[in-house]
Amino acid sequence: MKIQYILFLFLSFCLSLETIGHSPISTTPATSEKNLILYLSRTQNTKTVAQMIQEEVGGDLVALELETPYPENYQEIVSQVAKENETGFLPPLKTKVNLEQYETIFLGFPTWGMKLPPPMKSFLKSNDLEGKTVLPFNTNAGYGVGSSFEQVRQLCENCNVKEGYTTKGGIERDGILLAIKDERKHLVQNEVRDWLKQNGF
Repeated sequence: MKIQYILFLFLSFCLSLETIGHSPISTTPATSEKNLILYLSRTQNTKTVAQMIQEEVGGDLVALELETPYPENYQEIVSQVAKENETGFLPPLKTKVNLEQYETIFLGFPTWGMKLPPPMKSFLKSNDLEGKTVLPFNTNAGYGVGSSFEQVRQLCENCNVKEGYTTKGGIERDGILLAIKDERKHLVQNEVRDWLKQNGF
């Protein structure tokens, strides 16, 4: 009995030493089930960043899908999104998520018309994220995030919205689709890791 007690103390001590000195990223798998990485991606660049985030912090990876998908033709989708932004129309979503189990939500989206894409606005307006930590991330054609990060803050006024991450992705207009690959993928991966560290992961 005494030997078992000594062994228990020894193992407890070893586990304590193992915990001390771990980086924040190495400890996140224990709470990874509380992370949701939700993304909207047309050219797969935002999806690629979402997968990088999941590799680092764990959690559930969910694609945001519409009940009626956007047209494949680039000019047609540009025209449709412009009308949706003008009229305030929010496209119905096919994706349904039970948010109660999550504490941290990563929101990924491209810049469309220098604004937050209508499907992401649909998600934020139809779901209550109050009290949750929200981290937006973005890919764009080289013109930046526009007003999208600010729109996330407005639609998540009762959330803890952290600093967002943005990077250049594809340029669909010019036929450049998946751009985050090969050497550029390694560069973006390092940037994502730095961004996560800055936000406590």
